[in-house]
Amino acid sequence: MYKIKNTLLLLVLCLAQTGSAVSAEKPLQIVASFYPMYVMALNIVGDTPNVSVECLTQPITGCLHDYQLTPANLKTLAMADVFIANGAGMETFIEKAVKQSPHLKVIEASRGIKLMDDNPHVWVSVSGAMAETENIAQGLAAADPAHATAYEKNAASYVARLEALRQEMHAALEGLQNRDIITFHEAFPYFASEFNLKIVGVIEREPGSEPSAGELAKTIQTVRSNKVKALLAEPQYPAKSAEIIQRETGVPVSILDPAVTGPRKPAKARNSYLSTMEGNLKVLKKALQE
Repeated sequence: MYKIKNTLLLLVLCLAQTGSAVSAEKPLQIVASFYPMYVMALNIVGDTPNVSVECLTQPITGCLHDYQLTPANLKTLAMADVFIANGAGMETFIEKAVKQSPHLKVIEASRGIKLMDDNPHVWVSVSGAMAETENIAQGLAAADPAHATAYEKNAASYVARLEALRQEMHAALEGLQNRDIITFHEAFPYFASEFNLKIVGVIEREPGSEPSAGELAKTIQTVRSNKVKALLAEPQYPAKSAEIIQRETGVPVSILDPAVTGPRKPAKARNSYLSTMEGNLKVLKKALQE
């Protein structure tokens, strides 16, 4: 009887230990609100085992202005452990998401970053992307201490690549004389500030809100009086209004990308921000040197 009891006790202990191991191996499910956050999260997580990263919205969605959560989004959040958001007013649905899934650990990438007129497009500046990457890494380290070292190491590696990009862009844009630009919407204040560019006009304050005839006329006059060389549309939105300005002024429309869309597959998405900014650099050099 004593031997049987000991055997049963050992079996219970083994099962308990196995249960603990299974629990410890439970994958951490991270959901990023939209594409820029997804790219940062992928770089921070890297090849960390048992950690998955998913983008809540489609990689073609763009900025989340007035975005409404879908039933599929709510289901995704219900299964997630960590939700990474840009914050600063970009995701107006954060409170609803937390209410629906109170277990979620929410990381706001823009936390502690000084905003320009409450503009949430922090990541469009390379320096902003660096700061948000570090914020996300700190948040993930706190949420998942077992992998904290990996997150911090991966984040440092990605920030180093961003720093190299920032230096390259500064060197390439430093000698430009005409630094006035017209942008499509309010996505580029941080970018312009970082690279000493001056936004002298915005075509559409909010995507989809086409300018009135008077607003178009004012922008056309600004282009002419400032001798603006860079009329910049975005690949995510129709360039109809920009094309009208082009016809009236002769200034060609160029495409400046706020890095809000791109490939979903992790292998390509990890490098998406870097390649997008390299493309933006080429566009600006060509437009401002003509």
